[in-house]
Amino acid sequence: MSPIPDLTLWGVGTSRTIRPHWAMHELALPYKTKPIGPRTGETKTAEYTRLNPRQKVPLLQDGDFCIGESAAIVAYLSRTYSTPDRSLIPETQREFAAWLEWCFFIVAELDSTSLYVMRRHRADALGPIYGIAPEVVAQAGEYFRQQLRHVEVALADGRQFLMGDRFTSADILLTTCLDWAIAYGVGICDNAHPYLERIQKRDAYQRAVAANVPLTSITPAATKI
Repeated sequence: MSPIPDLTLWGVGTSRTIRPHWAMHELALPYKTKPIGPRTGETKTAEYTRLNPRQKVPLLQDGDFCIGESAAIVAYLSRTYSTPDRSLIPETQREFAAWLEWCFFIVAELDSTSLYVMRRHRADALGPIYGIAPEVVAQAGEYFRQQLRHVEVALADGRQFLMGDRFTSADILLTTCLDWAIAYGVGICDNAHPYLERIQKRDAYQRAVAANVPLTSITPAATKI
């Protein structure tokens, strides 16, 4: 690994692209950006398809290595570039296992099974593409609130972050889901509000929000019928 990382991040404009932006700001990593958006046609170019055949954002290039999926990128950065002064991952075996549990739970239960289902079927989101289904959206929102009980119980002991007094990349994943839920009007548990306020004051979070803003409006490419 070179002393100075050669990092390029593809993708802006979503709750998932902000995750790697945020992780790299937390780790004080220099990186270049390719501010392409989802469903714009930019992910279907020959150049990008060669790097990421799934044609999704975000994608991280680290030298000659490429990795997609936002949670995987954040985990890779956490494992590869954490230092004693700036670390996003626990060191002990059991704390590492607990961190993994949080990450998998957030991605599977809060994001993919709940919030993204809402996104796919809301009339003001991807519903025109995948099918507008208000009942599915309502059920997904209810499932999100049920699953968020796990977060509510964890935060009830007064901890600052999911892993106690230490900020980790699990907090990055959770915060993006909480932001997303609020934007969709789902609502979050009461003790998640002060947690979210603390997180949003972090300099790295604010820098990531700025870095994640598209240079121009993201307009979905026309779909063939």
